[in-house]
Amino acid sequence: MSETVRTHARVRASELVGRNWLNTGGKSLDLEALRGKIVLLDFWTFCCINCLHVLDELRPLEEQYSDVLVTVGVHSPKFEHEADPVALAAAVERYEIHHPVLDDPELETWKAYTARAWPTLVVIDPEGYIVAHLSGEGHADGLAVLIPELIAEHEAKGTLHRGSGPYVAPEPTSGTLRFPGKALFLPLGRGSTAVNGTSDDGAAAGAAGNGAAGKGSWLVTDTGHHRLVELGTDFHTVLGTFGSGVKGHADGPAAGDSAVAQFNEPQGLVLLPEDVAAKAGYDVVIADSVNHRLRGLSLADGKASTLAGSGVQRLLEAGPARVDEDAAGFTGQLGGHPLDVALSSPWDVVWSRKLNAVVVAMAGVHQIFSFDPLTGAVAIVAGNGLEGLLDGPAHEAWFAQPSGLAEDAEGNIWVADSETSALRKLAIDDDGTVTVESAIGKGLFDFGFRDGAAAEARLQHPLGVTVLPDGSVAVADTYNGAVRRYDPASGTVSTLARGLLEPSDVIVDHTHSAGSEPLLVVVEANKHQVVFVPIPKEAQQVDEGAVQTHRPKSPVAPGPLELTVRFTAPTGQKLDDRWGDPTQLKISSTPPELLASGGGTSVGLLRTLELSPDVPEGILHITARAAACDGPETEDGEIPDHAACHLYQQDWGIPVVLQGDGDTELVLDLRGMD
Repeated sequence: MSETVRTHARVRASELVGRNWLNTGGKSLDLEALRGKIVLLDFWTFCCINCLHVLDELRPLEEQYSDVLVTVGVHSPKFEHEADPVALAAAVERYEIHHPVLDDPELETWKAYTARAWPTLVVIDPEGYIVAHLSGEGHADGLAVLIPELIAEHEAKGTLHRGSGPYVAPEPTSGTLRFPGKALFLPLGRGSTAVNGTSDDGAAAGAAGNGAAGKGSWLVTDTGHHRLVELGTDFHTVLGTFGSGVKGHADGPAAGDSAVAQFNEPQGLVLLPEDVAAKAGYDVVIADSVNHRLRGLSLADGKASTLAGSGVQRLLEAGPARVDEDAAGFTGQLGGHPLDVALSSPWDVVWSRKLNAVVVAMAGVHQIFSFDPLTGAVAIVAGNGLEGLLDGPAHEAWFAQPSGLAEDAEGNIWVADSETSALRKLAIDDDGTVTVESAIGKGLFDFGFRDGAAAEARLQHPLGVTVLPDGSVAVADTYNGAVRRYDPASGTVSTLARGLLEPSDVIVDHTHSAGSEPLLVVVEANKHQVVFVPIPKEAQQVDEGAVQTHRPKSPVAPGPLELTVRFTAPTGQKLDDRWGDPTQLKISSTPPELLASGGGTSVGLLRTLELSPDVPEGILHITARAAACDGPETEDGEIPDHAACHLYQQDWGIPVVLQGDGDTELVLDLRGMD
């Protein structure tokens, strides 16, 4: 039987160093103050969907072991905006983080613990020694074994101290909206005006008689309150709410104070064509992100239903094999009932006329899915699941946390690909063939605020996108606090608006509610509001530079580099070798010339790479995975039939600088360390 991952040498934990502490009532913490507790360091950054998954994975453990376990979030930012202490405080509130958070903008604690990827978990025992080092998500089951082992060991030694931890809750934000995500226009006759009837001036019956719903209404995902809010076109009059406001998953009546339906951080939403809605029995499809489900809402009777998703986060082992040795992924329909299909953090949805289906930005697995409301069929449209920026045929393309979708007049789908700070396009042929193209963006670690030629332009973690009346594309450039414009005809980028607080969505408003010209509607998440923004006749030209994420560069020698990724299955699990080696490495580099040999996908966690002496520096892109299964081994050492299995996976981007006296080996921890 495998052993729980533990360090074989006694390694003293480094001190926790940063700019400030959050969720401690203004107090600074150090390891001495945490002595006697099991400390779990969670290295995260608030842009990272995998980090958000880990926050939810850890919540049950934090509750179960609240008297002995102290989680400390070490926020080590990837993007420039994430180093803003105000933005970090908003993120801690938005994601309902109930443990102390260390603000580590200079990556001091990150470097001290040799973290190389977001997320990384480090477990420190009550005596202050490191006992485990884990990369990626999906480690909750292993921690559920390790923590009781540490409790038993240190209770026996008398070094465990039970009692409350150092967490102090911050003051909550109040208001109608709390960190809203996306917005959807409901034409006259599809929203409350259709359900409740209208007064003479066109306002919904029971609403303020100011014509707020006379031109339609807006349905907004009130993400922080776990509900949807229908607003009049003044963005102040509340025409209705959907969802009880209690975080969770429940179908049924959703409207008003008697609602029993529950959502969990709903994000994108789309209004189905009327003929499709009539047949499907609901009007709106909602990306219920933390529930890993697609939900339906009938505006006629105010009922919510679950359309697709089992509620279990989709991991890489779900469905067909994720990637073959040529890095080609599966695209096509996923079998089974739609409620049995695992999804992962659906973030936005849009109706595709060419595919005759809802297109879904599946942020958690870096792919684009589709959902057919009439048949329930769920399919993978594009992306092989590898994280990064790579164009080409749909099954070979890479995405990185796609978060915003919009359809243009030709039926192509524009994608705000947040982690690559990119604007991408799904070019859809009449026969349904999909090709992925990039308009703006260079890679996972390249961002900035620069207008001009699209090849040199830079965004910073965009979350929303819409198509303007002239065919150009507006982008909610979230971490730059701006709305940007891409003109496909000229291949140039400009700025339409600045000074916004994390705009998470942008939509064109054609109702002329605030004047004769079309306006942009912007969801300003960190200001908890929806606002009109004019489309200027003369766009700004901004150049505040292009930036790369600054992480420590590993000195390596030109020539052979021995790569080892260490993995040990936790107690009660065994590597699943029933069909061959259950481990795999996928390796590439930026620039491609850095890697003379050793790239590609193959089994095993050991690889000899050959680094070119002609390239001074670059990034090694490494994806490792290992499959292990639950249950006691049978006498012959085989995994029992029907055992639950787990896939452990992590993507690393390792910056390297080549020098003669550099290292000739690189060791990474997927799970555990020597």
